[in-house]
Amino acid sequence: MFVVLPLLLLLLLGSSPSALAAADEHEEFTVLDLSSLKPHAACSGHRVTPPNNGSWVPLYHPLGPCSPSYRGAAAAAPSLADLLRQDRLRAHHIHSKVFGDFRASKGSYKEPVAVEETQVHHQAAITIEMGTQSTSSQMHGSHSELRIGPAATGDGTSGPPPVSQTVVLDTASDVPWVDCVPCALAECPYYDPARSSSYAAFPCNSSACKQLGPYANGCANNQCQYRVAYSDGSSSSGTYSSDLLTISSGDTVRNFRFGCNQASSSGGGATNGFMALGRGAQSLTAQTSSIYGNAFSYCFPPRESEKGFFRIGVPGGARYRFAMTPMLRDRRAPALYRALLVAITVNGQPLNVAPEVFAAGAVLDSRTVITRLPLTVYGALRAAFRDKMAAYRRAPPQPEVALDTCYDFTGVRYVRLPRVALVFDRNAVVELDRSGILFGDCLAFTANDDDSMPAILGNTQQQTIEVLHDVGGGNIGFRRQAC
Repeated sequence: MFVVLPLLLLLLLGSSPSALAAADEHEEFTVLDLSSLKPHAACSGHRVTPPNNGSWVPLYHPLGPCSPSYRGAAAAAPSLADLLRQDRLRAHHIHSKVFGDFRASKGSYKEPVAVEETQVHHQAAITIEMGTQSTSSQMHGSHSELRIGPAATGDGTSGPPPVSQTVVLDTASDVPWVDCVPCALAECPYYDPARSSSYAAFPCNSSACKQLGPYANGCANNQCQYRVAYSDGSSSSGTYSSDLLTISSGDTVRNFRFGCNQASSSGGGATNGFMALGRGAQSLTAQTSSIYGNAFSYCFPPRESEKGFFRIGVPGGARYRFAMTPMLRDRRAPALYRALLVAITVNGQPLNVAPEVFAAGAVLDSRTVITRLPLTVYGALRAAFRDKMAAYRRAPPQPEVALDTCYDFTGVRYVRLPRVALVFDRNAVVELDRSGILFGDCLAFTANDDDSMPAILGNTQQQTIEVLHDVGGGNIGFRRQAC
């Protein structure tokens, strides 16, 4: 028998998301309109008015209708199996940074997967512009872009127009990079350093080249070479360079260091590079620390047809508007952002697990899709969730993608979901949005191989929450219903 909500609840809630939110604000359960998670063909913009102070840019899914490179319905999404196999590789990449490749490779991560589209699907991206700009309309116009390229000349003249680039936000890497010419396409969308008068390649004996550390890749024609490798076997390599970076409303970073990728393509035409946000010296946040205090935040939208935002700097009043928890430091994985997860609650009740099971902490990652939990913690969460969802018909598990708590919602539009909250050190309680509890009609969590590995907080669970990475202040903050 299919399960439907009581008639009274349907009459009260209708199909309005705002009505849903208001009606269940103080209830044990939260009501999810399944139709609200369905993809739309057109971009509906921001659900919540984005912040207008500080340096911020709109954020979007690179394969969704809000992306400048959207190819319409013809660009079919990868299968759930391919997407989550790719996500498993990402989790392996994170754990290998903490434990080393040998320790992290205990799990079955090395499965073949097509990476051209899956590596950027369900990711967060922003638009940058590379190339010459004018001072008026392009330097102080729309807040929708980050730009790299020379400033205009003193008389206001400009060279060739800049080329828009879509770059994926990556909190677990250090070296920003963009695709550079040459490319095989007739109308090349790549950044052309030859058109930028402020472009410079770093010499091999420069301090910037010496600071590359594990990302150094030798020397070519006395130009410093870099290489960044990813868990799926892809990589970016080329010349380590600098140019002028313009952020949102005219703020500039001179001599911004980035990789000019000349060896591979990043996302099958949907993206043109990665904006590294890690804690290494080469990342965007480290390079802008003197201007913005070594901090950034983002808010992922709940579906691909909506926009979120990315912001550099600490928002005003963060101490009062954000649930704050200390940022952990780990010498084994200095680039990662970690916090101490101390409990998980379901309908306000903590899971019955020993506190020491959470000792490995949690990594916050922008590109992992599904949250990974210590084995014991996941087992307890699964049991509590299944108990609260007992009225709904179960669907077969999907073991090939590690989703084992799935439901058949055929004929059901409104689902009563138990409230799930993550509790971090210093009582920073973060209740997940209803859109972050299910993924493909399954519980949007899975388990690590054991209890020793840290949890990984994926971007599905971060949806609608502004997540602040205040490196300078040593804190991570969470603000609910931000986008």
